[in-house]
Amino acid sequence: MLQQPVRILMLFTILNRGGAETMVMNYLRKIDRSKVIFDFIVHRDEKGAYDDEVESMGCKIFKFPPLRITRMLSYQKTVSAFFDTHPEYTMIHGHCSELGYFIYKEAHKRKLKFIAAHAHNEPCGFDLKLPVRNILKWLMRPYLTHCFTCGWGSAKWLFGQRLMNQVIFFPNAIDARAFIFNSAKRDEVRKANGWAHRLVIGNVARFSHQKNHLFLLDIFEAIVRKQPAALLILIGTGELEDEIKKKVSQLGMEANVKFMGSRCDIPDLLQGMDVFIFPSHFEGLGIAQLEAQTAGLQVLNSTKIPKEGIVIPKLVNSLSLNQSATEWAEKALQMAEKINRKERLQEIINAGFDINKNAEWLQNLYLTESLH
Repeated sequence: MLQQPVRILMLFTILNRGGAETMVMNYLRKIDRSKVIFDFIVHRDEKGAYDDEVESMGCKIFKFPPLRITRMLSYQKTVSAFFDTHPEYTMIHGHCSELGYFIYKEAHKRKLKFIAAHAHNEPCGFDLKLPVRNILKWLMRPYLTHCFTCGWGSAKWLFGQRLMNQVIFFPNAIDARAFIFNSAKRDEVRKANGWAHRLVIGNVARFSHQKNHLFLLDIFEAIVRKQPAALLILIGTGELEDEIKKKVSQLGMEANVKFMGSRCDIPDLLQGMDVFIFPSHFEGLGIAQLEAQTAGLQVLNSTKIPKEGIVIPKLVNSLSLNQSATEWAEKALQMAEKINRKERLQEIINAGFDINKNAEWLQNLYLTESLH
């Protein structure tokens, strides 16, 4: 009788091309799926960008209702019913921060052996959900067996000082070989997309407050004043997309800003860019700017990006969000003048961000813990 793979239950909001989702997909592609496989609980009815690929690899997707303050009781019943009908799951790895509380609590009640939460982001500023989030993160902590993070600021926020000595630092590793700079590919991409002889500014991010696209447009407007033919390439989707498109129209920059949507050819598109601007309000690590560095791109990011994500310092400049859009634009233009792309693979491997070694480590951890 063939031994069945260990099935890890991953918790997400939706399987779109966000940083945490992309990280997990990278690991899913690299692990030995005859030994370990991921199944997913998501909290949206709509189809995620990765759903088809996930299911093609033999993974299961379970759709839960969104967690709302007014529906907590019904949500708890959904969680309980799920574990009643799926006793095969003994290992959970959550990526939706403190919103996994009810699942962690039920898993602890049923004596599951592996209950992990993964800190990906540290919130910045105040919103109406923050008091509830603070309560849930405090309540969830006793139920965890493992704490993971890609950045120490994120870990301290989610797990608190008392658990910091138990936190496992686990980088958002990437398939670095896919991003190796290739001058022929760069020329091909620029020609195919009509980017030749133009300054191409790039950004890969979900359209959300966190990623700060509205400020990015202010920066780019200042760039266009100096270089009218400049292009801004925006890769991603999200809840603020309409608002961002409206601002592009108001600024009269429709010919300069290209909305590329959700893409599976990001490694190629990065080859064709000149400068990558990443002005996030906050990040756990910033996987997109890590990929940009791997591709040898000059990166201009905010000082809110954790230092763990700055792997090749020669390629990265950081500015405060308190500095003006004009100052950001001037720095980006200075960086564009000294483009000297080359292969950066070994630097990424040495820093511990290559997926191959990390996937082996994670797989061994799951297999070891499954035996306990």
